[in-house]
Amino acid sequence: MSKPTSSAPAAKSSRPLSLGVIFLTLYLDLIGFSIVFPLGPDLLKYYLAADGSSGLLGALLGWVNSLALALGNTSHLPEVLFGGIISSIFSVLQFVFSPFWGGLSDRVGRRPVLLYTVAGTTLSYALWIVSGSFWLFLAARVLAGLFGGNLSVATAAVADVTTRAERSKAMGLVGAAFGLGLVTGPVIGAVTARYNLLDNWPHLASYGVNPFSVPALFAFGLGLVNLIWIRARFRETLAPATAGRSAEPRLRNPLRAILGLDNAAIRGANLVGFLYQLAFVAMEASLVFVSAERFHYGPMQNGKLMGFLGICSIITQGYIVRKLVGRVAETRLLAIGLICSTAGLLGVGFAPGEGGLYAAVAALAFGGGLINPANTGLISLYASPEEQGRVLGIYRSLGSLARAVTPICAGILYWTAGAPTLYAVAAALALAACAATFRLPQPRR
Repeated sequence: MSKPTSSAPAAKSSRPLSLGVIFLTLYLDLIGFSIVFPLGPDLLKYYLAADGSSGLLGALLGWVNSLALALGNTSHLPEVLFGGIISSIFSVLQFVFSPFWGGLSDRVGRRPVLLYTVAGTTLSYALWIVSGSFWLFLAARVLAGLFGGNLSVATAAVADVTTRAERSKAMGLVGAAFGLGLVTGPVIGAVTARYNLLDNWPHLASYGVNPFSVPALFAFGLGLVNLIWIRARFRETLAPATAGRSAEPRLRNPLRAILGLDNAAIRGANLVGFLYQLAFVAMEASLVFVSAERFHYGPMQNGKLMGFLGICSIITQGYIVRKLVGRVAETRLLAIGLICSTAGLLGVGFAPGEGGLYAAVAALAFGGGLINPANTGLISLYASPEEQGRVLGIYRSLGSLARAVTPICAGILYWTAGAPTLYAVAAALALAACAATFRLPQPRR
């Protein structure tokens, strides 16, 4: 279904500015989102010292330690499970709320919903600044999860301002912003965490200021900049003729919303994306453990390895995909990416040397760089203009579900059965996703 002709001139005139604004909006948002990534172990140590082993944190750790003991590994598994649970809380909330924010943007517009969600995440960073206790930190993460619908809304805005022929190419820019933000954020988090406001102003502890308030302040500042940027530069992308034609947005059972999609092609593309996300997140959650165990990598070497993964992904999505889309069908790009990812997962799981590890990571980055824009583009092309936000929100919701369940399951499998077993399972998931691509129709350009 094509866009109403009445909206075409407006979309065309705003397209160059809109894509640049969307890219920077996503980039700033993802930097703030990923600043917390390298701080996990230190956050756990701090809150253990601050809160002791009582209360909410004590109860959570007691359950984690009991599970680790039952699984026969108490040396590393408790930390892995703890980090996975904290991550899962955030991801479960995104799983529930992403379709809601996407659907709301189909009715009231992308700009107001982006302002709501960015304001909510900025407020969560403000709460993190004064999270002197674990329950406040957890409340900040819950608030961030509730408002974490920015990515699906911004992706729908890309669909609004691009033609069908250039849709998947533009989704590569979304992936590049995502990759660049996830490379930049952890670096900023690691650097800013070296500065503790309490060293010079210990009295601030009574206000909840903690050793991680500087990273939180940086994330809060980025959120404010993003809000100002959106208000000043983001022009509404949803065509007036399209607004309000979607179903009334409301919170519902996300699985029922996904299974209830009446478009078989969208359901199939969602299945492909979900299987791939399960495989990729399993790698993401365990890669630093593999490199540390097999090649004795420390934080610096692991930082370089993750940076290499991010840079390869940015190059693939920001440049290579833009050259291939239009010459190669999206379904074929998707299959090629999944084959490369399968090879990369097996390479990581069985790599005998560092060169093999880097080659495997490059294959994973190349594969993922093809998969994400191709599959997002397919889903957008399969959907009608009035349901872009809702459908893309469901797709992002499935990615959040993968991030909710996989870190814990991957950690358990890694520390009980070993890396080769975990990566063989992940490769099998990627191969199953590849098989499912052959049932997807090529959309009309």
